[in-house]
Amino acid sequence: MRSYIYLLLIFICVSCGEDYKPKPKAFLRLDYLEAKYVETKLNLPFTFETNVMVESVSTKKMEATTESYGINIDYPALKGTIFLTYKAIEGNRKNLEDFLRDAQKFTLEHTKKADEIPRFPYENKNQKVYGMLSVVKGNVASPAQFYVTDSVNHFLTGSMYFNAKPNYDSILPASHYLQKDMRRIMETIRWK
Repeated sequence: MRSYIYLLLIFICVSCGEDYKPKPKAFLRLDYLEAKYVETKLNLPFTFETNVMVESVSTKKMEATTESYGINIDYPALKGTIFLTYKAIEGNRKNLEDFLRDAQKFTLEHTKKADEIPRFPYENKNQKVYGMLSVVKGNVASPAQFYVTDSVNHFLTGSMYFNAKPNYDSILPASHYLQKDMRRIMETIRWK
């Protein structure tokens, strides 16, 4: 029995001859194409610009109390989609209040899993576009949402989703890339 203990001690001493050196920190390098934008040619009550990286933009008229559309902007290379929902306000203040409440409630539903939700107001008085971009930090299903409106006729919401389990660190580069595209959509909205 003692011989096994001696062998074990010799083995341990011999195997620990070199100093352990940890590997240097490394980061996954993800290079995305520089964003180039083109105006959409869709039969909608507004126009906006999309990234040329987008492979498809699909629209669908939705059943609702006011004129409504669903728009999906697909990024297969990033395994992500920006979902837009348009609703006509029709000059009705109650519609505007309801749509604003729903958009803000959608963002607040993420507070359970979010680490932080910074909000960035947006205003373009010349084009009559007013809204808010919310960036949801943490392991959440939708890392960014926005809404824009002219406060009288048009209301548009947008949210970003990925076809992957929510892991904040893993999707962060793609999320930042799509957030820039969301900002571009907000900035290039032109109501008809």
